[in-house]
Amino acid sequence: MSDFPVFDLEKYFSRNIKDKIKYAKEVDEICRRSGFLAIRNHGIKKSIIKNIWSATESFFSLSIDEKNHSKVLFDGYPYGYIGPGKEALAASKGILTPPDLKESFNGGPIRKPIHITDPDALAFCYAKTIWPTQPKNFKLAWEAYYKEMELLASKIMKIFAVALNLEENFFEPYIDEPISALRALNYPAQNLTPQTDQLRAGAHSDYGSLTILLPQEYSQGLEILSPDGNWKEVPAIPDTFIINIGDLMATWTNDRWVSTLHRVINKNSASKRQSIAYFHQPNWDAEIKCLPNCINDNDTPKYPSTLSGPYLMKKFQSTNR
Repeated sequence: MSDFPVFDLEKYFSRNIKDKIKYAKEVDEICRRSGFLAIRNHGIKKSIIKNIWSATESFFSLSIDEKNHSKVLFDGYPYGYIGPGKEALAASKGILTPPDLKESFNGGPIRKPIHITDPDALAFCYAKTIWPTQPKNFKLAWEAYYKEMELLASKIMKIFAVALNLEENFFEPYIDEPISALRALNYPAQNLTPQTDQLRAGAHSDYGSLTILLPQEYSQGLEILSPDGNWKEVPAIPDTFIINIGDLMATWTNDRWVSTLHRVINKNSASKRQSIAYFHQPNWDAEIKCLPNCINDNDTPKYPSTLSGPYLMKKFQSTNR
């Protein structure tokens, strides 16, 4: 835990621009090395975190029949309950493994822009969330937390902009109507020996700009692939969120920042493990391409330009069975 980077969000926003640039450079160095860091003093009320944690924990403690009342409408449908055996995240990297040892509840944007008419966007990113009826406060707690994550992500994107020597609001036009998803994950206690290469979550990178992860305190098993090729554990530090870079940020920065492979191994698997992940995704039609200041004049970008929504949809569909 001692060598895992922790960034003080309040400290950044309470300083003048000169100090902001200094602190943002620390973030730049972290994102160059691993793309993972923790943030503290994030400003999210403890009551909001407590409510979402309680609601999701209560939901996952229901019987499978009760949880299936809010299951996704069909395989590959994005929002609602997805039971065990339905997803293998390593497939997003072209690696075939047995299904991940987890279940999840997923919800999408809580508002739809009037101008969105693309049928793929309407059928995927803006599809209806199949809400649970139990616990009764589930939707209220979920939406309150989602709103806070959207605000927190926009703050982090401001820091990212300064870290990349851009104006603080540079990313705003790309993320003013984000198609972000919120996912509650439960890794049940394992009573059977996993199949060969079967993990709680297979090795993958996240698809969007950044992820805000709320892990169960002191839980173990989340690992990142370090630059030296070894897997390194990510600590679950109390009162912090884990932030990691996604694929689209790597595209923007031409791999100056790393969209790091990560996984959840079967550590302490006799006990359940839970987490809540907010996947920040730029607007559906945002074009993501290499930033001019992340490439030399004589070089070519490592990635072609891509549209945020179609990229997300393709990645999600590759992991579902």
